[in-house]
Amino acid sequence: MPPAPKLTPPPNRILVVEDEPDIAALIALHLGELATQLEVVGDGLKAFERAQAQTWDAILLDVRLPGMNGLDLCRELRRLGNPVPILMPTSLHTELDRVLGLELGADDYLVKPFGVMELKARVRALVRRAQVNEPTPDRAETEPGQDIRCGRLHIDRSKRRCWLAHKELTLTPREFDLLWHFAKQPGRALSRADLLSQVWGYGHDGYEHTVNSHINRLRSKLGEACIQTVWGIGYRFEVPG
Repeated sequence: MPPAPKLTPPPNRILVVEDEPDIAALIALHLGELATQLEVVGDGLKAFERAQAQTWDAILLDVRLPGMNGLDLCRELRRLGNPVPILMPTSLHTELDRVLGLELGADDYLVKPFGVMELKARVRALVRRAQVNEPTPDRAETEPGQDIRCGRLHIDRSKRRCWLAHKELTLTPREFDLLWHFAKQPGRALSRADLLSQVWGYGHDGYEHTVNSHINRLRSKLGEACIQTVWGIGYRFEVPG
């Protein structure tokens, strides 16, 4: 029998938005091995154009940028329905930027100064999830268990779409993944550590804001009663009646 053909890994397309040349060069150096295509942009307006010009697997987006700051850029991409995974590096002392970034639709943040291994692990997790969730025309036929109906909620994972009482919800990629994870196990109490591991693809202490902010946004779209706080543990999903 002839040997099985080798599968070519999908290209990793990473956009680095950083206006400090030395920092940008260092990031590009360490992320280069993860990316088939890696582009560095130092201006917010130019970055916005590049983010919209093609499909990216991940964007590393600094907050302080000329032209358009990272928070405004993130807000505009989400307003236009761009689902690209976004990681925002922020200073240890600017908690407001971290919270705002997550509230505006960023998938994750990384506290400066950060280590090379952590940077690569976080970007790798974003890229991996982006590729797993990339839709294909025949996914609904080839993958079972891509549809969940519970109460008034209907989630179609193959199409990355969700409806509540027949009204379609607008969810970011991470919000969709989080809701899917909850809906697969209604009534079960899930810790923040479990959610970070299963939904974000890593475990790291000190990133509770990542989970909390996404939970808050989901509650605003589903209704407060759908995701309940389990004190001392985490959260529990209740099927909307």
